[in-house]
Amino acid sequence: MKRRVALKMAGSTLGAGAFAYATRPLQQWAENISADEFLQKHFRELDKLELKKVLKRIEVKSNSEAGRDDIRVAADQPIEGVEFGYALNLSVCIGCRKCAEACHQENNHDRSSNNSYIRVLEMEKGSLDLENGNANYDHPVPADDKFYMPIQCQQCRDAPCVKVCPVEATWQEKDGIIVVDYDWCIGCRYCEAACPYHARRFNWTAPEVPTEEINPDQGYLSNRIRPQGVMEKCTFCLHRTRRGKVPACLEACPTGARVFGDLNDPQSDIRWVLANKRVFVLKEELGTQPRFYYYFDG
Repeated sequence: MKRRVALKMAGSTLGAGAFAYATRPLQQWAENISADEFLQKHFRELDKLELKKVLKRIEVKSNSEAGRDDIRVAADQPIEGVEFGYALNLSVCIGCRKCAEACHQENNHDRSSNNSYIRVLEMEKGSLDLENGNANYDHPVPADDKFYMPIQCQQCRDAPCVKVCPVEATWQEKDGIIVVDYDWCIGCRYCEAACPYHARRFNWTAPEVPTEEINPDQGYLSNRIRPQGVMEKCTFCLHRTRRGKVPACLEACPTGARVFGDLNDPQSDIRWVLANKRVFVLKEELGTQPRFYYYFDG
């Protein structure tokens, strides 16, 4: 974190004018970044008043850039005592990709790249060879002798991505969701390389979302439109789930293949699945301890 801290300290010491002059070589990289944004504290260091100001600044900027007045950015906190988990019934997933489409829209992904936090692999029945799964099938589904495996962030208890971040821009929250502070990320992509599930995305360009398609219900750590040059990932739609709703991908699933809930609640649907189905996790041998489970009927 030394480089980021040094730059922030320089800004607070020199003052806005001198700081702007001293950092003029960075203009091409950050021509749309204000001094307040550049000097902003890490999300976890912000007090309530500072956080309120940051959220307001993002709202004003987002509405101005989009030509709207309804974009709201919240910072929903983990619910005390809740640990989120997800399960997916591979016996009933038909590979329609409605989940990926819903993720794309809910999370304000760049439209031209058709980005999503979910990849759906078409697999040969009887095989779990992920490396040979086809994520680019373009035929009617479900196909004979195939099954379909959606893959997204596994929200690992022992997450490799968190360990390698040199500036602590990504971390695990109390409810198990791993998040990214987009204003703190330096875009080194170490976390992308460390993730064994290929679940992180890098913004090579500034995301472009048509004004009328922007989801105005946004979260600081989730689906606000991300800057160019930063990492992003699935957050179990925390701007929804921390308010008692389900993730957008689950809501869109036409077959009921997806199950979401509180792992600490013995009455939750996710706990019923864990107790009554033969579940497995991807790449168990790596010891990442995912909170995302898979199972087949029967």
